[in-house]
Amino acid sequence: MTRTPWVVEFTALEEEVAALRHNVRTHLGAWGLTEVVDEAQLCVSELVANVITHVGTGTPTTLAVLMRGPFLRIEVHDPDTRALPTLMAASVDAEGGRGMAMVEAVTDRWGVQLLADRKVTWCELATGLPSIRTGAGGSRIYRAEAVIGLYGAKKTGNGPRRGRLGTTEGEEAAICVITDLLHWLRAHGRDADDVLDRAQMRYESEVFEVRA
Repeated sequence: MTRTPWVVEFTALEEEVAALRHNVRTHLGAWGLTEVVDEAQLCVSELVANVITHVGTGTPTTLAVLMRGPFLRIEVHDPDTRALPTLMAASVDAEGGRGMAMVEAVTDRWGVQLLADRKVTWCELATGLPSIRTGAGGSRIYRAEAVIGLYGAKKTGNGPRRGRLGTTEGEEAAICVITDLLHWLRAHGRDADDVLDRAQMRYESEVFEVRA
């Protein structure tokens, strides 16, 4: 089945949310992804509400729903690169502050991408569909996530994290992994810059093979 990305531009208003939720349900039904409809609708509601609350009512906004391998990816684009979504510890009785916590709870991962003219807040839901053309990158990603989970556990003092991993937390753990590897290379008399260059070349070669 071909699942063509769905992209819609809209104005961030509370009255727009119901229509967006309805359209998400319609598209996911057509894509055969009814099992993730409820979670996807919640994510759309919370990501748009985040724009309304922290960027401003009436903000020109874009919603994109697409497949990323076996994951359903939801993106909300807005023009403010300063107001970044964050996880907040909100009490049960609090009227707000739980939006990104709910997104964190129902998705497999989420994050924020800053571009020159906008930011993209995104999240991904596992669909159970087989991964398509992941090639060598698939196994490498699984190994990387295992290592990142161990480093995240070391930082927090908890056991290894599996499954859902916040992108910000994962990125910091990945930086720790790379930093430790650079120290290891230096301790063994290796040229860290040369190793990084070779790793980058190998990565680009594998990405090219997957796309070809």
